[in-house]
Amino acid sequence: MIIKYILLLAMLLQFTVFAEELKIKANTFSADEQKGLSVFSGHVRVKKGNDELNASEVTIYTDTKNQPTKFVAVGDVSFKIETKKGAKYEGKANRVVYVPKEKEYRFYENVHLKQVNEKKEIIGDEVTLALESGKAFAKGVKKEPVIMIFDIQDEKE
Repeated sequence: MIIKYILLLAMLLQFTVFAEELKIKANTFSADEQKGLSVFSGHVRVKKGNDELNASEVTIYTDTKNQPTKFVAVGDVSFKIETKKGAKYEGKANRVVYVPKEKEYRFYENVHLKQVNEKKEIIGDEVTLALESGKAFAKGVKKEPVIMIFDIQDEKE
């Protein structure tokens, strides 16, 4: 039992990047160092800087140097994200994949992405958000269109 907590602590220390701490809370944790897998289950909360990811389960894939290559969140996924340019997003999806090397979030199935500070929303089945550029790409699946909602202020004369 103590070994499990020592492994968790060692992994969390290795995930610290650019002086921002990555903090993961979960009910259970399991790891397979040979496969480069860490699985956090039960009320998982991943927090790094201003970003937050909540899910029933988060699997972290690591390379041979124990650096994260991919985060996959499933089950009641909700999130808060801030891009490099300061755009703030929040929302939910059935599945979220974060690829650190590309600094890109990929949202799948029942995606509702809301840009808080601009009052823009994207609803679809597949949305990609690039953190560096702030660009978002969306597509509808299952014969459903992508829905974009904008809050446009009319000027009063």
